[in-house]
Amino acid sequence: MALLSAGCAALAGSAASGFADNLSAAILDQEDPDLVREGLPAYLILLDALVRSDPDNPRNLGAAAQLYAAYGIAFTTDPQRAGLLTRQARDYGRRALCSAEAHACGLDALDFDAFAAVVDGIGSSDADALFSYAVGSLAYIRGHSGEWSAIAGLPQAEHALRHLLDLPAAGNLASVNMYLGILNTLRPPALGGRPEEGRAFFEKAIELSDGQDLTAKVEFARGYARLVYDRELHDRLLNEVLAAPVRSEGHTLFNAIARREAANLLASANDYF
Repeated sequence: MALLSAGCAALAGSAASGFADNLSAAILDQEDPDLVREGLPAYLILLDALVRSDPDNPRNLGAAAQLYAAYGIAFTTDPQRAGLLTRQARDYGRRALCSAEAHACGLDALDFDAFAAVVDGIGSSDADALFSYAVGSLAYIRGHSGEWSAIAGLPQAEHALRHLLDLPAAGNLASVNMYLGILNTLRPPALGGRPEEGRAFFEKAIELSDGQDLTAKVEFARGYARLVYDRELHDRLLNEVLAAPVRSEGHTLFNAIARREAANLLASANDYF
């Protein structure tokens, strides 16, 4: 989602069409998470204004969905506030997909089979909107994890992500694989989890990013290595994160956060294993 140094005039005319993408890119390349935490609310409001000016633009709606999701999950500690922000992320994600593909309007009101049929009909040209929908949905589930109605949406979110893997021109495939890795390692096998499938998704995410996305290694350690009590893998992954450079185009912000998380996980490893 990307920081734009120009003033409000940049929202007008043709310049507005690239604003959301530029805002995304600059934020993702920021190395100081605290600076992003302090400054991001202003850009959330700017994105709201951008959406108001062009309410049916799926690119702007998708960028808003992803930015609200990131802020609500990564930068908000107050549960009530996180709930509000992730609700907005979900709503923007729904609107992005509806604007890109009319058959997907009202998708969340369908039963699973009908939902899957609509999602399976979405093509590569609308993959970005589907990704924004999935990210917004996952953020909402995370922000409302105490509500059964939110948790019940996990199978639909996972199906949307799995369909993205079948779209040859889809972007964000490293992130898609990481999210699927997380979803498949939420529970042990006895409770329906699929940790080995999750491991394969994590490894694919790392491969697709050429190891540049350090978040995938942290989630691999947290989700899989801790679930199966593999201390050697856990420590290796986290030490690789701490040894890696933070700066990487498109990953810098979350790499900086990943290094903090890696240090915390290593510090607690003796108590966990």
